[in-house]
Amino acid sequence: MRKFKVAMVQHKVPTSNVGENTELAIRYITEAKAEGADFVLFPECFLSAYQFPKICETLQPVEEIETNDEFAKWCEDALDDDCTYLEKIRRVAKELSIGVEITCLTKGKKYPQNTAFIIDRDGSIILKYSKVHTCDFDLERYLESGKEFKVCHFDGICIGVMICYDREYPESARELMMQGAELILVPNDCDCVRPFRLRELSVEAMQNMVGIAMANPPGENSGCSCAFHPMVWGHQENSIIVADEEFEGLVYAVFDMESIRKYRDTEDLGKFRKVSAYKHLLS
Repeated sequence: MRKFKVAMVQHKVPTSNVGENTELAIRYITEAKAEGADFVLFPECFLSAYQFPKICETLQPVEEIETNDEFAKWCEDALDDDCTYLEKIRRVAKELSIGVEITCLTKGKKYPQNTAFIIDRDGSIILKYSKVHTCDFDLERYLESGKEFKVCHFDGICIGVMICYDREYPESARELMMQGAELILVPNDCDCVRPFRLRELSVEAMQNMVGIAMANPPGENSGCSCAFHPMVWGHQENSIIVADEEFEGLVYAVFDMESIRKYRDTEDLGKFRKVSAYKHLLS
């Protein structure tokens, strides 16, 4: 495939009503297909909303709040992999023959996880990734962290996933690149995007010779859903698109996969790693 069109959803769901959010997701998927998109990328926790029980704001140890009724219900309400809401998204992906990365809080071993699913054109789930770098300094201390980074193949493209705060750790993108990722998708939900977090993604695309697409809800100093290609020569800008902060809707980016692959074959970033000197990366 030469051209790969990704639709990034820049929308903030107002409530944690999973049924309403699922129908909204389906409308965006349908619109993206009508515009010729191959794939739809949603922001972080789109189906369930990025919301926590009020008691979590106390930041008490989880052992001290896990019997709280509101907290227990929040854990119970996290979605199962085979829930009807995900099944609806999968069915629409199959009907429209389009790829989807949908996001939600899912059940972990004991507490919820912040999860992204990649759904193939035939409706099958080809990757489930739970956020490794949870924001343990804040509310995400009540989530279970994922244990590994993963890639999958969609339309012959090796795709990896990292979620929001994963972006702050260079090891995230590098681990995906080492698994062969050509394109990294980033569901996001945070502010202070411009300029530093945009710069992070731009540099990670360059350093790892990958395309990167990020979807983020709109708002003051938020939004800025974006895409970057890895090809940098001299002072060339490597952004494909950066949306406005307050824009609500679909943002489109077209990745020229043939050019990216030719670039990866000819350039040297990452090819001459001196791994014997990396003595503290596992500490």
